[in-house]
Amino acid sequence: MSEQHFREVPGPRAWWERLFHEPARPDWVRRRPSAPWLVVATVCIGAFMGQLDASIVTLAIPSIKTDMNASLAQVEWVALIYLLVLVGSISAIGRLADMLGRKLLYTYGFALFTLASLACALAPDITWLLVARAVQAVGAAMLQANSVALIRTSMPAGKLGQAIGLQGAAQAVGLAMGPSVGGLLVGAGGWRWVFFVNIPAGIIGVVLGWYLLPRTRIKAPKVRLDWAGLLLLLPAAGALLLTLSETSRIGFDNPVAVGLLAASLVLFTAFIFWEKRAPHPLVDLGLFRTGTFSRGISTGLMSYLVLFGVLFVTPLYLEAAHSMPPGKAGLLLTILPIGLALIAPLAGTLADRLGPRVPTSAGMCLAAASLAVLAFSGGNLWLAGTALGGIGLGLGLFTPANNATVAAAGHTNQAGMVSGVMNMTRGVGTSLGVAFGAVLYVLASGPASAVGHAAASSAGFQLAVGAFAAVALFGAILAAFGKRQAAP
Repeated sequence: MSEQHFREVPGPRAWWERLFHEPARPDWVRRRPSAPWLVVATVCIGAFMGQLDASIVTLAIPSIKTDMNASLAQVEWVALIYLLVLVGSISAIGRLADMLGRKLLYTYGFALFTLASLACALAPDITWLLVARAVQAVGAAMLQANSVALIRTSMPAGKLGQAIGLQGAAQAVGLAMGPSVGGLLVGAGGWRWVFFVNIPAGIIGVVLGWYLLPRTRIKAPKVRLDWAGLLLLLPAAGALLLTLSETSRIGFDNPVAVGLLAASLVLFTAFIFWEKRAPHPLVDLGLFRTGTFSRGISTGLMSYLVLFGVLFVTPLYLEAAHSMPPGKAGLLLTILPIGLALIAPLAGTLADRLGPRVPTSAGMCLAAASLAVLAFSGGNLWLAGTALGGIGLGLGLFTPANNATVAAAGHTNQAGMVSGVMNMTRGVGTSLGVAFGAVLYVLASGPASAVGHAAASSAGFQLAVGAFAAVALFGAILAAFGKRQAAP
């Protein structure tokens, strides 16, 4: 289907009408054989910036606390509010994108993310910063809800895994560069430069998105947004993430944690009950009746649990048990996302040729074995580095095939919804990894780890990473039941 240029709308409202219509790509872009890969390149910028921002901000937390004379509880919300808004809103944004146009919301999301980054950088106080971070999260949700959907609707079926592999590599590079770039920026110019760095990339992303991304050819019917579903999903996701973030500090048996978890379960149950009966549901629950989709979502959540759990507990262990400076620990941890970035494009090509079953199950098996090695690596940094590289290679082998399988679910006009659900579960997996890693580490190591007791820290590390190995192995078993044929 060919794209036509935007037709001029006569009258004084023409500029307003243009704001809500996706412009066609220029003919010289649309006719190029490489046009689908230009879409992938554009989306990779957003993928890179999203992961860079997620990992870079944590380095600025101590400086923000000092500069703004804020409490620790206040500055913790700089990271937490971003995740809460992102996870809570992404499904609704994906649904809207299917109706209004994925290019439109992706491009405007980049613009909103960039403007909010500027507001964060110029924040005069902690309240301003928290509001700006919430707006920034909405922009990030507009990017993430549409990135995989844009690739799915632009790439030929036989190249989908390779394209998503490249997007996964861009995410891994952003994740890998976050600690080092964050440290350099905070050290050289202060915490505000952590947000200023988003602005030039954001401007480039908006321009490229406007000219290189295709219009949405098959849209979902424009219906009333499921506001009741959204008003149930937002607090349900928020209560779950708050439970996970607070558990490591106050414990599972604390009345606050129990109450938040109970509220989350009740709200999620009400959400599912409503979505089954809603005339135009926010999430098509029928997708989960397909084994391929439900397995892909479940194992994808496990992969993020493993990834961020390891990234959280490893530096704690290295500093407490081996007195390793944070900078050196960060460099060692970088091996993991580098391994993921190196293998992801090749893994995508492999998934296109062999189907998702082999790379997903083999990737999680490799990750599980490497986690077991890491758990008992002791003070051997070469062994620990090799194990971290193996985890990265395993997850890099798993992710493109899994993402391609999930992204291909449902009808084309549901691509944004599917992408939103996939990214929402990633956020939950991230929080689960950090929460369970912290709880298991403290449970086994006890208060002695706080004063650097090597044996106690080693015990906590072994329990946490051993548990992550068991999760990865279970994910490998689930993935082995997937389809043999190539992802559609």
